[in-house]
Order: sequence, then structure tokens, then C-alpha cells
Amino acid sequence: MFRKAFSWVELLVVVLVVGVLAAIAIPIMRGRVDAAKWSEGRAMAQDLAGTIRMYAEKKQGNGVYGEGQPSLSEMGMSAEDLSGKYFKYTNFTWNTKYTEGGNPPLDFAITVTAPEGISSPTTMTLNNQDVWSKKR
Repeated sequence: MFRKAFSWVELLVVVLVVGVLAAIAIPIMRGRVDAAKWSEGRAMAQDLAGTIRMYAEKKQGNGVYGEGQPSLSEMGMSAEDLSGKYFKYTNFTWNTKYTEGGNPPLDFAITVTAPEGISSPTTMTLNNQDVWSKKR
């Protein structure tokens, strides 16, 4: 008669296959989780970019736009506007420069630093051309 059970070798092979699959899948999933978290930071940076553009247009008409980092309150935002589940106001820095007659007249860079819990990339920067660059 035949026994209806698995041998130790068969069980060992199954455990080994499952372990190999887990070893492959876990790093892939970690990268996907970080990418999903970064989508929040990127969205907030794009909102900030739109606010900087509107602020520059308003100030351009008055001829008083300069360079540096205008405060959120000057631009009509608050720290809560740059606070989500993973990214907070402190993860964002920006620098702007408006040159009358320049091409383009408004130049800015928004740097977003990864909060604790996100391993890669460490920073991402959005420029006035809506191009992202990453630093690992």
C-alpha cells in the first residue's frame, strides 16, 4: 500500500523554493513601497512648483520679485499644505530666481529629502522645466 504523506526531502524542497522566492520578492516589494511613498512627496513638490509660478507672476507685475526662498505664507501656503502621511514641510527646500527678460525668466529648484523609513532615493529635485533628478 502507498502512504499518503510527504517525505522529509519533499518538504525540504518546498521550504527551500519558498525561501528563494521570498528572498527575491522582498527587495522588489521594498522598492515598490518606497516608490509609492515618494509619489506623495513628488505631488506636494509639484503643488509647490505651481504656487511658486503663481507667486512669480503676481510679483512680476509689481516688479518686486527677487531671488531666494520666499516663505510659504508669502506665497499663500501653509506648512500643513506640505504635510502628508510620509513627507512634512521640513523635507522641502526651494530656491527661486527671477530674471527680467530671461529665458525663462523664472528659475527654481525644489529639493525633497526622503524622510526616515524611505531608503532610496535620498533626495529628488524638481526644476522649473518640470524635470526630476534623483540622488541615491
